[in-house]
Amino acid sequence: MTNISSLASLSNITRSEGDPKVLRSGPSSRGVPDSLAKGLGWFSLGLGLTELLAPRSITRALGMEGKEALVRVYGAREIGSGILSLSVDKNLGLWSRVAGDGLDIATVLTAFRPDNPKRGNVAVALALLIGITAVDLIDAQASTARHSRAAGRKRSYRDRSGFPRGVQASRGAARDFKTPPDLRHAPPLASVSKRTSAA
Repeated sequence: MTNISSLASLSNITRSEGDPKVLRSGPSSRGVPDSLAKGLGWFSLGLGLTELLAPRSITRALGMEGKEALVRVYGAREIGSGILSLSVDKNLGLWSRVAGDGLDIATVLTAFRPDNPKRGNVAVALALLIGITAVDLIDAQASTARHSRAAGRKRSYRDRSGFPRGVQASRGAARDFKTPPDLRHAPPLASVSKRTSAA
């Protein structure tokens, strides 16, 4: 059974007839922190769009009417953090999420007043924010540890062979290789090298 990602399948469709196809993909080098960062990035984009497009629903639910402009600003910040979390600069995106969580908690705390009729909603929102902050903080620390190295220290690739399924599994893998039709009538390499050296 072949294991092809949806992106590899899409790239196979766009390739020309003579181009090599992706038959199966090897094990992913993406770790748990990277997968979680991707999920948090998409969550940030969704939350940011909600804050940008429906700030009144959020402020009404929390008893914070009049703060719609602030919610929109937080939505734009959330979208920026989401884009960074999905990019190669995921560490920056994750740490910006942690900083944003602190701002969110401080802002929502202002609504935790005895005279606020939506105080129960505020308590639920604070609990959710604290939980999300913990996840963001854990993932930011794990991702930073995984992708950073001390200054001046070179990255070591000694444990990598370049063969996803191991060197032994790759031996003889090309024994059924057939020369593509467009290369069958190419001049032998020796004659090409003689011609270029004579010129």
